[in-house]
Amino acid sequence: MNDMDKPDPLPPATRIPDGLESYSSTPTFTEENIPAGLRRDHSTKAGSWGLIHVEHGTLRYSVTDPRRIPTEIDLIPAAEPGVVEPTILHHVEPLGAVRFHVEFLRPAAVPLCAHEELAGEENRARLKS
Repeated sequence: MNDMDKPDPLPPATRIPDGLESYSSTPTFTEENIPAGLRRDHSTKAGSWGLIHVEHGTLRYSVTDPRRIPTEIDLIPAAEPGVVEPTILHHVEPLGAVRFHVEFLRPAAVPLCAHEELAGEENRARLKS
């Protein structure tokens, strides 16, 4: 594929899709203890979205992935959280004193039907005996 065949980069997502559920969260970070990896380009795994919640101060969120239009957003507590798309390169930079955490979301688990639940219970019972 040459440069002429590459699709144009898209703007970064500004909201998460419907049907996601929270499954994990980082501790609260400050300008003094942000892990070095968050200050460098990194990404979440496929299927894992993130919401950057700023509790105090200003955090610059930069999307640097070539599949997206390069974007810098200054996140503040009164604004919507920063949206982190799966596999999209990004990094953060504190602009002075800041407190923030990242919430991770993934597609909601599909509930099992009654027969699948019963089969699972039967299999676990057999393994115990």
